[in-house]
Amino acid sequence: MGPHPAVAAIRLAVRRVLHDVLTDLTDLPRTDPRTPVGTPPLVLVACSGGADSMALASALAFEAPKLGIRAGGITVDHGLQAGSDLRAAEVVTRMTALRLDPVESVAVRVGRDGGPEAAARDARYGALDEAADRLGAAAVLLGHTRDDQAETVLLGLARGSGIRSLSGMAEKSGGPGRGNRYRRPFLQVDRQTARKACMVQSLPVWDDPHNIDPAYTRSRLRHEGLPALEKALGKGVVEALARTAQLSRDDADALDAWAADADSGVRDADGRLECAKLYALPPAVRRRVLRRAVVAAGSPAGSLFARHIEEVDRLITGWRGQGAINLPGRVEAQRQGGRLVIRQG
Repeated sequence: MGPHPAVAAIRLAVRRVLHDVLTDLTDLPRTDPRTPVGTPPLVLVACSGGADSMALASALAFEAPKLGIRAGGITVDHGLQAGSDLRAAEVVTRMTALRLDPVESVAVRVGRDGGPEAAARDARYGALDEAADRLGAAAVLLGHTRDDQAETVLLGLARGSGIRSLSGMAEKSGGPGRGNRYRRPFLQVDRQTARKACMVQSLPVWDDPHNIDPAYTRSRLRHEGLPALEKALGKGVVEALARTAQLSRDDADALDAWAADADSGVRDADGRLECAKLYALPPAVRRRVLRRAVVAAGSPAGSLFARHIEEVDRLITGWRGQGAINLPGRVEAQRQGGRLVIRQG
């Protein structure tokens, strides 16, 4: 008899991602001289000890050896709760029991920029990046589920940040020079399936009290917002929102590619943006060109919202002699002689 359906589902999701990681590695040159030739690639799981990440850790431990992949784990101690170091040590013990190796706990200091949730996320990814670089990991698996994706789409909708926010989390993501380091195998798996997989495998899990704390926006959305939507609209809201994320991502990727191609065509010989040429672009493409230019001038992408770009766009479409627009990162945008000048002030 085969494994429980929930266990089979999570293992299949992880197996597909591991095959994808191996495919991506096939044509890449060997870049880490510390790793001996012939050493199997290392894939890490980011594990908090919750049901989603424990299910992911167990599936990775089961599938990786069959594909000749080393499987390890990282847990991040945010230090936001009393005894967090002890819980991190427990997670290390649990991952070790699954025969993951290497396994580490990394402590971080959470700042205040962007609010508590954003600051914790930034600290967590910083720690994961450092560990992956140090250990030479080919990929880091994250346990975000379809339910997390639905919540992310709703948060993006509430911010009014445009189609890119509605695209939610990507199956693959990374950072400059890191390619598609982060993989999310469970974006098509619901949270209940992951929890069921832990239960039938007798895997102990830890439920973070922050996940039910109404002080956090995502917690309120999870326990109040989504249930209210399902009550009003019927079951299937989570699936529909996750599907919206994928459709939005496809559209956003296409528009981003269009904007990248259009960028050089709206500049003069000195590389300055020409307002008349910008005006001729479709609004969705023009605003992407403007956003690229603002970020390139030094404005932090995470602090740049739709309202900022709309103000810059009005220098093109609603020009009435207005002054410079102040943007995050001490960047300013100003129209001068038919050109749009974007620079740090």
